[in-house]
Amino acid sequence: MKKLTSFNFYSVLISWVVLMCGTSVYAQQQETSNETKFTPKFGIKGGVNFANLYVDHVQDEHVKIGLNAGFYAKLPVFKGLSIQPELLYSSKGSKDTYNNVLQGSGEYRFNLNYIETPLLMVFNITPNFNLNAGAYVAYLASANVKNMNSDGTISGVKDLNADSFNRFDYGFVGGLGIDIENVTLGARYNYGMQKIGKPGQLSGDLTNNSKNSVATLFIGFAF
Repeated sequence: MKKLTSFNFYSVLISWVVLMCGTSVYAQQQETSNETKFTPKFGIKGGVNFANLYVDHVQDEHVKIGLNAGFYAKLPVFKGLSIQPELLYSSKGSKDTYNNVLQGSGEYRFNLNYIETPLLMVFNITPNFNLNAGAYVAYLASANVKNMNSDGTISGVKDLNADSFNRFDYGFVGGLGIDIENVTLGARYNYGMQKIGKPGQLSGDLTNNSKNSVATLFIGFAF
């Protein structure tokens, strides 16, 4: 993907950290107020993806806004440490603008929709603040490439589908969270290790052997 105007993932994450740190002043204990010990929790979560594609290094490129949603469990190992498996739908990809004599102006949008299974270790630095890290495996459920005109209309859809791309993705994931009773606010970053396009095919040529890079803001509700 060509490097054009910049968008900084890290500025989003830093702003979210400042917001959560301010909120944590009012937070209660990690257990809810009517609990007397750590217990397994199950919940739903959802948020916003700031998705991008990278080749050699993660750099500022064109970010595509997407959604993520699904289920999670928080399974205590001992005080301050939990295992958190998740099952998510996550919209990834990127967008790239163009402006030339032959095509005019517009942008290509790579829409890659995954069923994703992160597995994280959650470390509580304080009763309400945690750091988490782990890995994920994802399956590409659907994909398409759209050519958007400058006026927002779709002039055509590239003849590419999920079978044109590598079906499986995997990588590392890390983030942080604030627990307020049964509500969790968090920020996370996914660093993909699999090339999304197939070598020697159109998907590999268009994506230039790119991999997924996604920053996420989310909210979760435990039961």
